[in-house]
Amino acid sequence: QEQLVESGGGLVQFGESLRLSCTASGFLNSLYNMGWYRQAPGKQRELVASIATDDSVWYSDSVKGRSTIYRDIAKNTLYLQMNSLEPEDTGVYSCNARHLRGNPEFWGQGTQVTVSS
Repeated sequence: QEQLVESGGGLVQFGESLRLSCTASGFLNSLYNMGWYRQAPGKQRELVASIATDDSVWYSDSVKGRSTIYRDIAKNTLYLQMNSLEPEDTGVYSCNARHLRGNPEFWGQGTQVTVSS
C-alpha cells in the first residue's frame, strides 16, 4: 500500500532549524514530483517547496533562501531543511507526491511545526 509518512516537526525557537522528512513506501518517489505544503492556523494550505523528477526545485517567497528541498533516492525519502525559522513558519507541513504523468497522487498525514518568538 502506498504511503507517505512525515516526521521531524516540533516546537522550536525563533532562528532555529528543523529538517522535515517524508518517507515513501509502496512506490518509488524518484518517479514522482514532490512537494511540501504548509497550512498555517486559519489559512489555506499552500505549497512552500517542490522538487521535480529532474531534481529542479521551486520555493515560495516565504521560505526562499532559508530552506532546501532534496530527496535521497536510496532512502526513498524527501527532506525539507528549514533554517532561521520564524513564527510565520508555524503550521502543519504535509508531503505530496504526484506521478510525473499526473496520477496517482499521495498525501502524508502532516507534521506540526511551531516556532515561538
